[in-house]
Amino acid sequence: MIQPGTATAREQDLFLGDCRIQLARILNSTDFDATGREHRFFSYVVEETLAGRGDRIKAYSIAVEVFGRGQSFDPQSDPIVRIEAGHLRRAIERYYLTSGQADPILITIPKGGYVPVFSYRERTALAELPAPVVSRQVTEHAVRWTKSRLLMAAVLVVLLAVAASAAWWWTFDRSVAPERPRVLVEAFDNPAGTDGARAVAVGLKEEIVQQLSKFGDILVMESAAKAGDTSIPPPRFVVAGSVVLSPDDFLLRVRLINRADNSILWADSYNGPLQVTAFVDAQAEIARNVSRNLAQTYGIIFQADQNLDVNNAPDDWTAYACTLSFFEYRIEVDAQRRSSVRACLEKTVDRFPAYATAWGLLSLIYIDDYRFEFAADPASSSATLQRALDAASQGMALDPSNIRARQAKMLALYFNKDIDAALKLGKQSLEINPNDTEFISEYGERLALSGNWHDGCALVTEARQQNPGATAYYETDLALCSYFAGDQQQAAAWLAKSPSLSHPLYHLVRAAVLGEAGNATEANRERIWLEQNSPDLVKNLRKEVSKRLGRPQDVEFFLGSLRKAGLEITD
Repeated sequence: MIQPGTATAREQDLFLGDCRIQLARILNSTDFDATGREHRFFSYVVEETLAGRGDRIKAYSIAVEVFGRGQSFDPQSDPIVRIEAGHLRRAIERYYLTSGQADPILITIPKGGYVPVFSYRERTALAELPAPVVSRQVTEHAVRWTKSRLLMAAVLVVLLAVAASAAWWWTFDRSVAPERPRVLVEAFDNPAGTDGARAVAVGLKEEIVQQLSKFGDILVMESAAKAGDTSIPPPRFVVAGSVVLSPDDFLLRVRLINRADNSILWADSYNGPLQVTAFVDAQAEIARNVSRNLAQTYGIIFQADQNLDVNNAPDDWTAYACTLSFFEYRIEVDAQRRSSVRACLEKTVDRFPAYATAWGLLSLIYIDDYRFEFAADPASSSATLQRALDAASQGMALDPSNIRARQAKMLALYFNKDIDAALKLGKQSLEINPNDTEFISEYGERLALSGNWHDGCALVTEARQQNPGATAYYETDLALCSYFAGDQQQAAAWLAKSPSLSHPLYHLVRAAVLGEAGNATEANRERIWLEQNSPDLVKNLRKEVSKRLGRPQDVEFFLGSLRKAGLEITD
């Protein structure tokens, strides 16, 4: 890279120009697999750096300037910038592995920050060809014959490789379980060495183990493997802490340690009065809080693994990474990313047919195909929904307590109009793991849309409070809650906070809210956006609204608001 202190003004100008050309080349490439938000993210950090303002690039500035977050944005509680940065880094890597292999400028965003680094690609000189042993003219016929032999040899090599791969595939033990994060919960320290603190430490550890174990996608360990025992892989994460008691109060400190480098990924402390009933309740709530922070979707373990580079990753890690990619997709529900995640999950369940979570996530992808592909014909839609139901049922058959398979089956039943069965399954599943905010929000949404707005909206609110900034659903769901409660001003305020600005259903809800509020100008803009960007949704409004809302009176009220926004409803 040209260093500003050593380059001439002309060299610096040329380099900056080359970097901007490279940025445009990447952004316009079909091999740059990134969302619109990630395009804006990339442009922002590159232009700020080239303008000499790289020191100002922080998670807060990106959230406010690029993602439209408010001034109250807190990067500690909302991981959206870290998550999007991980997506962007992988999109850049994929680009340089495909159409960008010969590009003269390399742009990277090193981990640990968001400031890009620019450098000229080092070019390797081609070795000089050796002189031929015999110098004679070769006929055109001989050239064609030689190429034919080379082609035949290449085909033979490929066929042998395919045969070997197929033999390996069918002889490999396909019942092997894929990678799951292993978490060791250690005994809590007792610095004072008192019997009371020792008892509290034992009880707290047991409570945390119990709560963490409800998250079936991690393996919880209460003790490490004995020295020399290589049959049990070592844990990658350790939960540790300490207990300090005074005559009237308790102080608990908890932290999550990355075993690879002993870095502390998360830490928190809890205190309160040392009264028996109050402490028992506090201990249970502390354990729930710890488990939610560490193990829930988009939690600390997810963030750590989502940004982890694994060289020459084995199949089991690739399968686990595939499940992580599903949750990355779910942040914005991007249609282009959905197809690649679907293919990844289909390969995973073929490779690991006993992987219940992958079956559940695959079912959820099929459900998204069903509810977001507005142009699908009835026969195709019915087949897609049946695939979703079959995949969810397979996941539950493998592991009846698997929360992702249960979530998928609940949704499949709901869209199949078996709403009572869906809600019954949702209630049972919530009892299995009341700390999984991904499920809490999904079950709350089903309750609300089925007509139980009070209880459903309360659950969505709870999920958002426990896991803010995780998905595009929270704010849109809460906008619907306010809309059906008659508070259109609050509904508009929730929509203004939503990150899902490019999704047609966001614009549909906004059209209804603005139409019902009598804001004709803004409602008309939403109508125009929908007609231009999602004509199939506009043509089938009654069908799409009825697909989601459970009560006929809610369907008619929503359609009436869309009419006020200027949309035509065909019966």
